[in-house]
Amino acid sequence: MRGPTVPEMQAEVLIVGGGLGGVAAALAALRAGRSVLLTEEYDWLGGQLTSQAVPPDEHSWVEHFGVTASYRALRDGIREHYRRWYPLTDRARRTTALNPGAGHVSRLCHEPRVAVAVLEGMLGPYRGSGRLRVLQPYRPVAADTDGDRVTGVTVAHRRTGERVHLTAPYVLDATETGELLPLTGTEYVTGFESRADTGEPSAPEQAQPTNMQAVSVCFAVDHVDGDHTIDRPAAYDFWRAYRPPFWGDRMLSFRSPNPRTLAISERSFTPNPDDDPWLVQADQRVNPGDGNLWTFRRIAARRNFAPGAYDSDICLVNWPMLDYFEQPVIDVPDPDARIGAARELSLSVLYWLQTEAPRADGGTGFPSLRLRGDVTGNGTAATGGDVTHSGLAQAPYIRESRRIRAEYTVVEQDLSLEIRGDKGAVSYADSAGVGMYRIDLHPSTGGDNYIDVASCPFEIPLGALIPRRVENLLPAGKNIGTTHITNGSYRLHPVEWNVGEVAGLLADFCLARRVTPRAVRYTPGLLADFQNRLADSGVELRWPDIAGY
Repeated sequence: MRGPTVPEMQAEVLIVGGGLGGVAAALAALRAGRSVLLTEEYDWLGGQLTSQAVPPDEHSWVEHFGVTASYRALRDGIREHYRRWYPLTDRARRTTALNPGAGHVSRLCHEPRVAVAVLEGMLGPYRGSGRLRVLQPYRPVAADTDGDRVTGVTVAHRRTGERVHLTAPYVLDATETGELLPLTGTEYVTGFESRADTGEPSAPEQAQPTNMQAVSVCFAVDHVDGDHTIDRPAAYDFWRAYRPPFWGDRMLSFRSPNPRTLAISERSFTPNPDDDPWLVQADQRVNPGDGNLWTFRRIAARRNFAPGAYDSDICLVNWPMLDYFEQPVIDVPDPDARIGAARELSLSVLYWLQTEAPRADGGTGFPSLRLRGDVTGNGTAATGGDVTHSGLAQAPYIRESRRIRAEYTVVEQDLSLEIRGDKGAVSYADSAGVGMYRIDLHPSTGGDNYIDVASCPFEIPLGALIPRRVENLLPAGKNIGTTHITNGSYRLHPVEWNVGEVAGLLADFCLARRVTPRAVRYTPGLLADFQNRLADSGVELRWPDIAGY
């Protein structure tokens, strides 16, 4: 219930959640001339790219096509930020496709704070004009509805509890876990659907709504002189002994399943290998890049910078052993406690690396690993009035959200390379964008191993963004109409951005035409006009003739 003193704010578009989808949605609506309210529960905008500290997972053709023009502007802005402000070597400064971290997971591995600066720069003019108002750190706690419409959302300050009531004709859920869906009564699913419901070869016989992908709490480290060993985590003994039945060893080891073959693989770990950044081939079609965990998700390669600028590379730790799949964190009584357990796992991984991890010289432990909380924005973070020095990412990396029951649900048969073959992924008449990533599912809370299926370059159907009943709420992130299986392809950075951008443009289109999103999809003339609008805005709707992987 709202008290009489709860302040009110209103705009034409309300976006709850300031991750990549939320920022893309805000930019799209703002460029169309709309007033926007944007809320975010963490201290940085950008979600998985920033507060969750995950370098962008992207497809092999990202430098040429297969993303929206505004996402490309974000990537270009990150590179330009390095060229303008960082002491790059002349060689690094001259390269068009600069990869600051020379990580193997992506052609653009970079420090999270740089993405924050660029995103804030993109939003800056609209903040200045007053058409964009951002509430941070606020999280949704209640919602009002009238029939099939959402009439308001109440958000609370993450630390003080102060509440604000927000209203807008269109409400976009860009939260990491689809927080508005239960608050508004919007129909949704979680976890595995059954094979009987979806026909998916990788689905179980019975639905498993509490069986969800692991979450991870990432962190950054460098390797410099001195002993930087953290205090022994309270849960270290538990995680040190923990041995999932399919893991092939204790979880705290360099051995774990190969996601694509499930064979037990031994990974190496060599801090500061002094490798040549120019020899890194960041193409997951050729090599997943996780052989040496140090260079896998490296976000600063010291040889890209002037001598002495960086004492060490910076390595972003988002590795198999960080995956917390003991319990789900969605639709549970105390999700914060479970995320806290995931943080304990991450701290235990770091402590194990510093004290017990095997070295190539036969010794154990890397005490010179230094936790870089300054890199993730959580070196000194206020939490509930207290100060913590956890040094981990501000937010957990959430791979799987609540998902709307949509007008169209994308299933495995739509994009699996094995099923579709030369035909390529299903082409949708209502395409609203494109994406590409393998169907990549991490171990899950039901005890499942990796599911990793080759995929075709795919389209994003508009029907997956339209709830079956609610008229003015749109998903703007990982909460679209995918299944547990296809979420594994649709959850990555450029697809989330595309989804958010389309949601923002759709809200504007519906306001201008005085129609509903459902009408846009089912009325040929409106759909053609909207798809032309998307194309004019730089949203690619079809792929060229290329093969998946």
